Amino acid sequence: MTLYSRFSSRRQFLEDSMLATAATLAATSATTVSADQEPGKPVGPAEKLGVAVLGVHGQGQTHLACYVNNPATEILYICDPDQRIGEARAEAVGQKQGRRPKHVKDMRQAFDDPAVDIVSIATPNHWHCLAGIWAMLAGKDVYVEKPVSQFVREGRSLVTAARKHKRICQSGTQSRSSPAIRQAIEYLHSGKLGDVKLARGLCYNQRDSIGPRGTFEVPPHIDYDLWCGPAPDGPVTRRQFHYDWHWQWDYGNGDIGNQGIHQMDIARWGLGVDRLSRAVISCGYRYRWQDAGETPNSLVTIHDYDSRTLVFEVRNLPTAPYRGAAVGVIFECSDGFLVNPSEDSATALDKQGNVITTFKGGDRHNHQRHTDNFIDAVRSRSAEMLNADVLDGHLSSALCHLSNISYRLGELVSAEEMPQRLEPLSARENVRETLDRTAAHLRDNNVDPSNQKWQCGSWLKVDPDTESFIENPRADKLLVRNDRGGFVVPPPEQI
Repeated sequence: MTLYSRFSSRRQFLEDSMLATAATLAATSATTVSADQEPGKPVGPAEKLGVAVLGVHGQGQTHLACYVNNPATEILYICDPDQRIGEARAEAVGQKQGRRPKHVKDMRQAFDDPAVDIVSIATPNHWHCLAGIWAMLAGKDVYVEKPVSQFVREGRSLVTAARKHKRICQSGTQSRSSPAIRQAIEYLHSGKLGDVKLARGLCYNQRDSIGPRGTFEVPPHIDYDLWCGPAPDGPVTRRQFHYDWHWQWDYGNGDIGNQGIHQMDIARWGLGVDRLSRAVISCGYRYRWQDAGETPNSLVTIHDYDSRTLVFEVRNLPTAPYRGAAVGVIFECSDGFLVNPSEDSATALDKQGNVITTFKGGDRHNHQRHTDNFIDAVRSRSAEMLNADVLDGHLSSALCHLSNISYRLGELVSAEEMPQRLEPLSARENVRETLDRTAAHLRDNNVDPSNQKWQCGSWLKVDPDTESFIENPRADKLLVRNDRGGFVVPPPEQI
């Protein structure tokens, strides 16, 4: 993967960005905020909002269901470069809402239509930011799935587009609309458990190998150029075209940026931090699997926030829950714990482990709640109503990206070296205990950590104000992608 370097190719990047932005503005000038679509004008109760849904293979099906179920919206477009899937979804939606939406391969056709008010993005990760920016430049409001970005800097461009063009932009971190989690975080912030010292996000999400690396044909019903968009358009090296892109760096962010972004967002929310960490380090590996995947299936990340710490653990091999949670978050406080093991529950405990109170409500209805919250904000023209504003999505997504950058810049070391490598860590985390638990997990999966190298990432210092690394141009190169011509994400200063 060729990565953009602000030290060697900044001029070319900006030239490409300005050309792309100018072309987009010219193409959408006819639909950029019409008189009845002013950023500050509420929508009347009798008016239906026109929706275009982008990417309908996986999570996009949930988007379709949520808009069909809300009487305030009508799906006008389904945008997907997969002709077969797009047409099938259009037919199914037509039967449910009474009028068949139009299927188009190129999302820009939907952006050109003034009848479209909302763009809902469930594409692969590498399209999230560019699609969102294009849509907002065309005067649309945007719901964008998690992670809202694939790279840190493009996420900031997305936030800038929303703010500058006064668009409503919701991040698809649906746990923000869970009654149980909202109540639990409010309880945590009330101080009833004392000071929040540490948040431990867990993504113990069992997965299988994606099969050997090879060269595979693109299915004939897919427009591969449009599918790739800003990402490299090299050969397909994974057996399953859809979904398994999550485990390849050109398109996805591994499980920390797939399932894990939900828990990362809850962890940051509970800690009460509204910026990036001041330092990060990650270690792990892709154990047992010799396949087309590139992202780690075991990862430990530590984000240092001075007086507070955010630890994140990814495990894709079979593993037992930790303190009753497998995919969840554990908050360690001065006077107790808060354990969040699911999207619809959380439990507060004292220092002895006795239950203080429990919180319930959410889970399978969170997607509808989250979409309805977005629609209400669009109708009222009030971004303050959003449960998950794009800025929150950007910060939480960026923490995942920083974790991956540290890992990718690491080197293979022995198990004996690992504790010494983490010595610079000043955060409040028992690193040895975390590594010992991880080693035990590997042994349970027939991986002998004493004979297996770990990829120990670089200890990276971060400037939260500039969202870049301190005196580390090598790491800065991984903050952004060198986008393909015609699909360039403009930098924030060019939005």
